[in-house]
Amino acid sequence: MVKIIAVTSRKGGTGKTTVAQETANALDGVLADFDWDEGGATRSWGYRWEKRVESPVLQALAHDRVPRPLKGYRKPMLLPSHPDYATELPEGSVVADSVLRWGEHWGKTLGKEWVVIDTHPGSADLTNALLAIAHVVVAPVPLKEKEMAATEAMVKDLADYPLVLVPYMIPAVPPVSMIRRLENMIAGTPVQVGPFVPYAAAVGRRTKRMAMTAEERPARALLPVVEGLRNVAEYVKEYVS
Repeated sequence: MVKIIAVTSRKGGTGKTTVAQETANALDGVLADFDWDEGGATRSWGYRWEKRVESPVLQALAHDRVPRPLKGYRKPMLLPSHPDYATELPEGSVVADSVLRWGEHWGKTLGKEWVVIDTHPGSADLTNALLAIAHVVVAPVPLKEKEMAATEAMVKDLADYPLVLVPYMIPAVPPVSMIRRLENMIAGTPVQVGPFVPYAAAVGRRTKRMAMTAEERPARALLPVVEGLRNVAEYVKEYVS
């Protein structure tokens, strides 16, 4: 059975897309991009929807067929997003059921064991439906006030989901108060905390259209981040198994 990972956040700018892309690459999976904002995975992958006649996903849903993910160089196969998702997608349960069916097809035809879904930020019908089919829900969490407040609300709503919080963009000396706050918000719940991924300014300046985890020799400044992201992928594998 193909395994589904949904990467989510109740707030933008948490590193959700980076975690989704890198996890998909590290697991040699398909990245299904359902975040139609301009800063999403599809843009950074190098795909330009303006140059295409149609959206592969919308066409697949309209004609009951399985879309074929796009191949790329040193990055995961991509099911690209499209701005028309905001108005043209059917209800979330229909999309989620289709993703499950597509994933099984990709497993048989492409040999892919993992599908990583990059969800749209926030809580909405589509995102909630995609979280419901996931074997594990990964939520990057910068240890900052607004991000922590959004995560607390998410934990209350999703405590019975297979939720893993991934502390992300963590400084060399993590704020003790935020670490305690993170521990307190999951106390008494099955929610887990995954590996920490450190902060590196070089991530925000990076322009390469390939996954960091695919580089044979990442820049020295990126090495701790790459190690953290690979640890996240391994943690997810163990969690699901």
